[in-house]
Amino acid sequence: MQKSFTDHLGNSITINYPPRRIISIVPSQTELLFELGLDKEVIGLTKFCIHPIEKFAATQKVGGTKKLKIDVIRELQPDLIIGNKEENSKADIELLQQEFPVWMSDIYNLEDAMQTIADIGALVDRQPEATYLNHLINAGFRDLQTLAVEKNIHKTVAYLIWKDPYMLAGRNTFIDDILRKIGLTNVIKATRYPESQLLQLVTLNPQLLFLSSEPYPFKEKHIEEIKAVLPQAEVMLVDGEMFSWYGSRLVKAVQYFFEFQNQLIKK
Repeated sequence: MQKSFTDHLGNSITINYPPRRIISIVPSQTELLFELGLDKEVIGLTKFCIHPIEKFAATQKVGGTKKLKIDVIRELQPDLIIGNKEENSKADIELLQQEFPVWMSDIYNLEDAMQTIADIGALVDRQPEATYLNHLINAGFRDLQTLAVEKNIHKTVAYLIWKDPYMLAGRNTFIDDILRKIGLTNVIKATRYPESQLLQLVTLNPQLLFLSSEPYPFKEKHIEEIKAVLPQAEVMLVDGEMFSWYGSRLVKAVQYFFEFQNQLIKK
């Protein structure tokens, strides 16, 4: 049968329901689809959709999130494509929308992420599974917020996502909301992902400086060069997937942040 849905950008799509040929072009949402129990239905994903690794290895790649291989997608003839406003190119999406049903998410905080899980669950006929994931995520992050108060975690932080030029997670981002949820205050007041010189961070004087593992792969070697400019800050490598993947990875993130909060108390 056919069924209609409206995505987060207000676009209405009609699909064969439940969809049997799905292409996901966002890593965290790809992982979510597999976690919801879809297997053969996911026929295409991007080169960054690495979880779970065995599914990644066995599934057709359709390019990168920002540079899709439109010809490969056409050959696969999907009955549903699932994307995201921030992670995918507007030009690619507009082109695909002319030929296929494309459902887009738009996510700025944990609540948006949970709504996306519920919406995708409905989209692919996996509502009970999506509801259970959201139950775990909601309960876990509620506990994390409670523990942040009980453990008196209220440090300031800057979160680096890129080098040359340095770029940070600012306000109105999913990362910023996750920082708040675990008891931290982002010193960056600008929205989205502003560029910055390290010397500019000196005046903001963050107590913590996080170096994300993605999209730029910060390593141990970067810690000393940054500490040379910001000696007062505690510079730490963090798992970028835990801070920025907004699908089923959030279930794993809860345990990561429980342990992470304990690390912060000891520093």
